Amino acid sequence: MANLVAELNSLDFSVYIGGPLQAAVQAQNAASMAQVNFIQSVGFEDDPASTAALPLPKKLRYVDFEYNKSVPNPHFGKDKQTLLDEGFTDAQATTIVLDKNNKFLENNVIIKVPFLTTLTLPALRIEEVIIDFNAKLTSTETSNVSDEFAASAELGINYKVVNFKASASYKRTSNSGSTVEKTYNMGVHVKAVNDEIPAGLDRVLTMLEDSIASVNG
Repeated sequence: MANLVAELNSLDFSVYIGGPLQAAVQAQNAASMAQVNFIQSVGFEDDPASTAALPLPKKLRYVDFEYNKSVPNPHFGKDKQTLLDEGFTDAQATTIVLDKNNKFLENNVIIKVPFLTTLTLPALRIEEVIIDFNAKLTSTETSNVSDEFAASAELGINYKVVNFKASASYKRTSNSGSTVEKTYNMGVHVKAVNDEIPAGLDRVLTMLEDSIASVNG
């Protein structure tokens, strides 16, 4: 009879189970390095003053947004004397007083924003790895038995002499054996999510958001 326990013990589970887990670890490492490369290549740019002889650190890449902003005219409705008292010249005060419809002023505003704060950073994380491994062992035993029997007889009479011959033979053959059929099935289920950015990187992005500046054109 086949020893099925020994057959199971002969399986190299370090390959069947450890292989997918090792692949998951390598994938997580590759995802982390992809985030680092993304920040370096997209969030920074070469300093124009950098040369081969005197290389300079890369500069943070900014993106400019420009728009017109309407703001209330702080001098609308004031009389000429008030404007003169505030330091305007006679010509400037006269122009402001005559402009009766200028309740709002149009300011050209330019906002410089760190490019990284406008992007979704890749932060892929493997949340779970489920490995389904099924081993099916089927043991089959066979036994064959065959019997062979042969007999012969001969009678001869020759003038008062009687001759009788008889023979018989018996043969029994038996053989047995066993076979083990092995069937393996394995399924790997991987669930990955876009994780929150690390705490340190989150603080850096918060500092970059604080550096957003607007300039009136």
